[in-house]
Amino acid sequence: MKDKIRIFLDSDLLEKYLLGTTTDLESLQVERYIAMYPEVRETYSELQDNLEIFAKLHAIEAPQGLKDKINSRIKAERKGRKRFYSYAIAASITAIMFIGISTFFWNQNQSLQEENSVVSNKIKLLEENMKEQLEDVRNQFIVLNNPQTKKYNVKGNQKAKDLKAVAYINPVKKLSYINVSKLPHIPESQCFQMWAEVNGKMINLGIIEEAGDQQKLLALPYAENAVGYITIEQKGGNHAPNVENIVANIAY
Repeated sequence: MKDKIRIFLDSDLLEKYLLGTTTDLESLQVERYIAMYPEVRETYSELQDNLEIFAKLHAIEAPQGLKDKINSRIKAERKGRKRFYSYAIAASITAIMFIGISTFFWNQNQSLQEENSVVSNKIKLLEENMKEQLEDVRNQFIVLNNPQTKKYNVKGNQKAKDLKAVAYINPVKKLSYINVSKLPHIPESQCFQMWAEVNGKMINLGIIEEAGDQQKLLALPYAENAVGYITIEQKGGNHAPNVENIVANIAY
């Protein structure tokens, strides 16, 4: 630390600062050293006194108000720096606010984009669902009105004697539907579930209820030599059919 102070004092920065010939960067360095180190502060004070003594000894009249001008310049520079610091702080706050506002609007924009994406996806999904429903309605109309459609009456076995259903199979259009018009009463802990065996694979068609309308059809996956099954399962349905509880089958 002492070497650092000595090197500074050996330079002519203090003298230049006293005469007002330092650059802004040099002035900042000098003022920092004067404020931080007593030795530098003391040397600077001595230089101020020596300047006055030198002028008097050599009968040279110092410029009017030199010291006052120097002090005034120092104060002005300090005031300027304070103003600069104030501006810098204000600019920093403004920058922070700008960044915050920019971040807010960016987040808002991202949120809007995400919302638009969600809405677009929902619309797309709705369009697909409507398309599927319209296609299903069209197929049902074909099955019910096409002369090539074959109609099969389905009855339940001993476990479900009251079960009544009608299967509609159209081998030309490769469409198959079933209308379940009546289901027997079973405990609330159980349900009826529809299955289709297609190409050796069992497909779950979901829980079924009485249609209540002859025009209300459930689509069956079409395939040659396919077989449909209705089983009794535990409430909520099952992932695989309980073959012991098959109550009806439809070969088509």
